[in-house]
Amino acid sequence: MTHTFDWSAGYPSQRGPVFARNVVSTSHPLAAQAGLRMLQAGGNAVDAAIATAAVMTIVEPCSNGLGSDAFCILWDGQQLHGLNASGRAPQAWTPEYFRRKYGADARAPAKRGWDSVTVPGAVAGWVALSQRFGKLPFEDLLQPAIEVAERGYAVPVVVQQKWVNAANLPELTTQPGFAETFLPHGRAPQVSELFRLPDAAKTLRLIGRTRGEAYYRGEIAAAAEAHARAHGGAMTAADFAAYAPEWVTPLAQDYRGYTLHEIPPNGQGIAAQIALGILQHFDIASLKLDGTDSQHLQIEAMKLAFADVYRFVAEPAAMRLAPGRMLDPAYLAERAKLIDPKRAQDFGPGHGPTGGTIYLSAADASGMMVSFIQSNYMGFGSGVVVPGYGLSLQNRGHGFTLDESRDNVVGPGKRPFHTIIPAFLTREGRPVMSFGIMGGDMQPQAHLQTLVRMLDYHQNPQAACDAPRWRWFGGTVNAEQGFPAATAQGLIERGHRVEPFADSYQDYGAGQFIWRLDEGQGDAAERGYAAASDPRRDGQAAGF
Repeated sequence: MTHTFDWSAGYPSQRGPVFARNVVSTSHPLAAQAGLRMLQAGGNAVDAAIATAAVMTIVEPCSNGLGSDAFCILWDGQQLHGLNASGRAPQAWTPEYFRRKYGADARAPAKRGWDSVTVPGAVAGWVALSQRFGKLPFEDLLQPAIEVAERGYAVPVVVQQKWVNAANLPELTTQPGFAETFLPHGRAPQVSELFRLPDAAKTLRLIGRTRGEAYYRGEIAAAAEAHARAHGGAMTAADFAAYAPEWVTPLAQDYRGYTLHEIPPNGQGIAAQIALGILQHFDIASLKLDGTDSQHLQIEAMKLAFADVYRFVAEPAAMRLAPGRMLDPAYLAERAKLIDPKRAQDFGPGHGPTGGTIYLSAADASGMMVSFIQSNYMGFGSGVVVPGYGLSLQNRGHGFTLDESRDNVVGPGKRPFHTIIPAFLTREGRPVMSFGIMGGDMQPQAHLQTLVRMLDYHQNPQAACDAPRWRWFGGTVNAEQGFPAATAQGLIERGHRVEPFADSYQDYGAGQFIWRLDEGQGDAAERGYAAASDPRRDGQAAGF
């Protein structure tokens, strides 16, 4: 008889940073090891990131899959590059399309099913990164993921918790292909139970052999179109064929002598930059690290940032307010003046229009650093799985609005407002840290909180990652377990509505951080990196 364990955490634990000259940090150890395997085979950090990302589609399917979107910021040894591999709406999508199907009162595209799926961009992102910066053959990068998908893996603790939650949602379990793929015994797998995705292995082989052509212009796209047509969706093989990721210049915002870089809209990374630009006007370091004064200012700055982001951020071509205006120093100084250090407030947007994800980071001894994120959006995304291919699809289309007065209104070929945001930190033009934190609208909030801890209070990346967080959402501040009770009470006395919410996987984010120890001033191979991995996931920072 097999011995049965209680797999829940027994006691709080504290992780230490990992020091290495070549390092990969992500939310599953098998994925981190796949990245190291590429580095040991002579590949670079881009090769490692792609191999890691491919394995993550298999071992954390609740968060991402072969039908995900992705974004990347990388330092190639000389400069930063940004890649937007988020998908575009099918050509048939208009507000009228959704109102005709879901009623005149519909406010957004569907939450699940084919009418929530935009063209998946992650695979195209892998191919673009490999073609421009990789060293190893693209097909080799997918081999670890193929092996894991075929032989299976023991389901880890945190992923299984999310899996169980999904198995109880009829909106997911009734989607075509979901139960057959992810509930193989009529239920979610148990912790440590073996799970295989042989259909995904087949798809990974096709992707590797054709460098993505089979996915976007071959049999996989054709299968997706047939499945969509059979289940009332509008996606076509032509929508897949028309897709290409976009190389972009990351936005920059200075803070305490460093510069935070984020992918420009359609993502929400600019929210973290706005909040830090506002906090620049306060002497945060003079305030108690976990005290009420410091946390109140951070929350208020974040609220001001979200007021603008939720109003103005959309597909760049549709935005009536340029991102640069949202980061204008004079404007941020005026927004900072709105904060009352002793009182919580509700803020509206400033400028007028006239003018649930995986994250990974990899770095190598040559100095290349990669910040990469991919996601199916909500747990298991759309719930749709294309049969025979293990292709589980995101539900990013739900991020559009049907309000035609808004910049983020749905339209043919448009990209929706996106939550996933890789980040990068430099100092005087030199690389310092690749990092990111998963978790919906928690992402820019966690970027803010962890950077304040590192840059104002000199906490090391792992300590900043471990620290309890707050989350502002819909007028309420959620306080994570371990958040100081006295600080929470102080926030209440200033007018904040503070409530606990004990679901760290979903609502307080989970990050990976790689800090270059010489801050780009010497040879990366000499001192290497300090890496951190969030204890809120099953992950690992690993290196050699």
